[in-house]
Amino acid sequence: MKRRGVITLASVLALSAVGVGATALRARQEPGVVRPASPDVRAPADARIRVRVLNATRTRGLARRVTRYLRDRGFDVVESGTSREQRDSTLVIDHSHHADWAALVGKAMGARVVSRPDSSRYLDVTVLVGASWQPPPEAFHP
Repeated sequence: MKRRGVITLASVLALSAVGVGATALRARQEPGVVRPASPDVRAPADARIRVRVLNATRTRGLARRVTRYLRDRGFDVVESGTSREQRDSTLVIDHSHHADWAALVGKAMGARVVSRPDSSRYLDVTVLVGASWQPPPEAFHP
């Protein structure tokens, strides 16, 4: 009977270790932690980065707020709207093989960046705004 309890305990500990390892690996690949947006990130002056912003939440007006936020930082937001897909976290999609441009948008938004090349699009980057996105705090100017 004692041996059976030891085997059960060892099995539970082994499964727990596997679960913790899988969680840590997933957290490294797709962080669940919301990264803060960086308000000091700006588009390069010599490049026109065409961005589409899609609200992937139920929060009304979020795409409009992100459009203003990105335009204030020099990005050319050419389209905004609502996505059918609902997301918790923000995702930046690179369509034009300009990983550095997508990385700039991702840093400005505090978002994960993925590459999905599509030469048929006139866009460079698509931003799917998730529910966890918060605009960075700005100084109060009376």
